[in-house]
Amino acid sequence: MEKFQAVLNLHHKHQSALGYGVVTLLTAGMERIFSTAVFQCPCSATWNLSYGLVFLLVPALALFLLGYVLSARTWRLLTGCCAPGARAGCGAGLRRTLVCAQLSGVAALAPLTWVAVALLGGAFYECAASGSNVVARHLCPGDDPDCAAQLPLVPCNQAKAPVQGLLKELRAQSQVLGWILIAAVIIFLLIVTSISQCISPVSFMQLKFWKIYLEQEQKILKSEATQHAAELAKENVKCFLDCSQPKEFNTPTMKDWQQISSLYTFNPKEQYYSMLHKYVNRKVKSQSIRSSEGDAVVPVLGFVDSPGMNTTAEL
Repeated sequence: MEKFQAVLNLHHKHQSALGYGVVTLLTAGMERIFSTAVFQCPCSATWNLSYGLVFLLVPALALFLLGYVLSARTWRLLTGCCAPGARAGCGAGLRRTLVCAQLSGVAALAPLTWVAVALLGGAFYECAASGSNVVARHLCPGDDPDCAAQLPLVPCNQAKAPVQGLLKELRAQSQVLGWILIAAVIIFLLIVTSISQCISPVSFMQLKFWKIYLEQEQKILKSEATQHAAELAKENVKCFLDCSQPKEFNTPTMKDWQQISSLYTFNPKEQYYSMLHKYVNRKVKSQSIRSSEGDAVVPVLGFVDSPGMNTTAEL
């Protein structure tokens, strides 16, 4: 039991890193399955380029969109934004733009993994490049018409011996591009992470406490909301069956739910750990907590809007 608890603690401590690792491994495994079991280059001058690019880029696009769908912040941003009466000022529009940029960065992890692994494997690139006139002019010396005609057959090992040797060059190009993409992504992530940590308005230890608070808040919110909903449902069913009037039962209003569901903004003058924390500590009960002077979106605090994604979906 102690070992199991240690594993659970490790999972909670490194949940984000483990999640990214699982996504990367699943994407890499899916790419290998596609390249070996599904992908079959037509070896046609007409189809090679489009067929190879479809397998290289379309799954990446699908994974990118799926990254948006699976993010809790996406639904915080979208839910209710088109409802009648919903209005966003310039400040809110800028915050939404910054959040969308952060969402795009996270959602790009899986598609970039797909493209990088596909380039290292080489099959998709070899097929697409062999059907490209630009690549043919580069690989075939002196614009040899026989070489250009034979090049689309190279991925299927059906070309003549001199031209078939170009397969190694196509594979080398693909793998070099793959490693360049991997290096560029790692450097970019390192730079962005370093900058976001450097400009963080809170210290390292406070960030750790902040994450612990959010985890506990979500856990207690789920428990209390479940109990509250059960009591309300029980009272309504009882009154329906008994044909009686329900007793007074206090629940948050639509406006209350909307306010704690809005995007989190950091304000150094009034430091709160979540929108719920900000809501219960507001000075004037009727005032809106969605926006106030000094509020700003801080990249390093993006985790505030996305803890307990499953809990959010269940609620």
